[in-house]
Amino acid sequence: MNTTLNQIRDESPCADGWKKLLAHLGKTKADDEAISILTILDSNGLDDALWCLRAVTGHDREIRLYAVWCARQVQHLMTDKRSLDALDVSERFANGLATDEELTAARAAAWAAEDAEDAEDAADAAWSAEDAAEDAARAAARAAWAASAASLAASAASAASDASDASAAASAASDAARAASDAVSDAVSDAAWAAAFDASDAAQEKRLREACAEIDAAIAQRKETIIARAK
Repeated sequence: MNTTLNQIRDESPCADGWKKLLAHLGKTKADDEAISILTILDSNGLDDALWCLRAVTGHDREIRLYAVWCARQVQHLMTDKRSLDALDVSERFANGLATDEELTAARAAAWAAEDAEDAEDAADAAWSAEDAAEDAARAAARAAWAASAASLAASAASAASDASDASAAASAASDAARAASDAVSDAVSDAAWAAAFDASDAAQEKRLREACAEIDAAIAQRKETIIARAK
C-alpha cells in the first residue's frame, strides 16, 4: 500500500510526525513520489503508519478488512450483539456482500452499543485487573481491551463506509487500549501496561506487514498476467 507526502499533508498530520518522516526520507517538502506504508511504519512506528492509511487510495477493501481484523482480536470480550453484528456487516460490506443501508444501520447500532457498555466494561476491566494481580500483564491486556471492545466494533463498522473511516478504525484498534488506562491505572503496574501494549502493537504490526505483502504479491501477479497476455 502506497501513499505520497502530498496526500499525507492533505490530511493535516501532526508536526512532529511529519518532520520525522521528512527527515527519514531526506526531504524538506511534500511531493508526489510513492511512499510505502511499511516505510512509514519503519520510520515513525505503528501509530503513525495506521494514521496514514487515511491517505492511501485504491485499497479500501484491504484497509477495511484490516480494521475488522483488529476488532476481532477482542471479539470474545464483546457482550452486546450489536457490536458483533457490526463486525459481520463490516466484513461483508468490504467483500461486496452487504448494502450501504445495512452498513449504516450496523454502524448506528454499534455506536449505541458502545454508549451502553462503556461504563460496565471499564468497571469489569478494573475488577479483572485487581483480581488477577498475580498475572498483571495478562490482566492489563484484558482490562485494556475489555474497556475498548465496543469502541473497536463501532470503529470497524464505520470503517466499511469509506476509506478515511477505515483508517481511523485501524488507528482506533492501535490506541484503544491506551484509552482504558484511566479506568484501571490504579489496578495494574506500569510494567504490566507496557507489556500489554507491546503485545497488542506487535500483533497489529505483524498483520499490517502481512496485508501489505499480500497486496504487493497480488499487484505483481497482475503485472505478470498482463505481460504474458501481451506476448
